[in-house]
Amino acid sequence: MSSTPPPGGRLRSADELNAAIRALFSHRDARLTDEQREQYRQLLAELRQVERGDVTTAA
Repeated sequence: MSSTPPPGGRLRSADELNAAIRALFSHRDARLTDEQREQYRQLLAELRQVERGDVTTAA
């Protein structure tokens, strides 16, 4: 799974991002590899962008 926005710059929805984050922690050993931690950080950054966009749209 890619941790960057799809081509065209479209951000994924909060539901899509939350699903990707949950998938990182879906295994019994919840310890993440360095690569997974980086992916998690990127997903959180993208989620913050989506949330800021939601707030701006609602205001």
